[in-house]
Amino acid sequence: MKRSIFAFSAITALGLVLLPSSIVAQQGTLRQQLVGTWTLVSEETTAQNGTKEQPYGPNPRGILILDASGRYATVRARPDRPKFKSSSQPTTEELVAARAFGAHFGTWSVSDADKTLTLHLESALRPNNEGTDVKNSVSLVGDELKVSGVIPATGVRFEVAYRRAR
Repeated sequence: MKRSIFAFSAITALGLVLLPSSIVAQQGTLRQQLVGTWTLVSEETTAQNGTKEQPYGPNPRGILILDASGRYATVRARPDRPKFKSSSQPTTEELVAARAFGAHFGTWSVSDADKTLTLHLESALRPNNEGTDVKNSVSLVGDELKVSGVIPATGVRFEVAYRRAR
């Protein structure tokens, strides 16, 4: 009897140790689950007139880092941006083409009750966004994170999909 209880306990302990990290990551508060590094999968925006756009193209590159101390950073870019012909002085057209790039950083907070993530933008590629808060709805299933909301200054709606970085 003792031997079978010991064997059962050992098997149970081994099973817990071997659980995938994504299952372990789903434990705890929403804040605890969001902490980490996320890679951009897709982004779609919808203007007030209903026009849909993929601002960083169909295969965007990007990253979102949410650290445990409440700091965040995010960067997004189109992978097909053309290189400047001259490394010393790009043309106006080259600068316009290079704009398919976004970045901002600051602090973040989360509400478990209404499943929202609020980003407090300290600095941003677009200076008009600095000092603003962007409240986002979040949906987290395993290693897939969806963030959606409205950009306060423009009224543009967005939906961004991320995958937990490995």
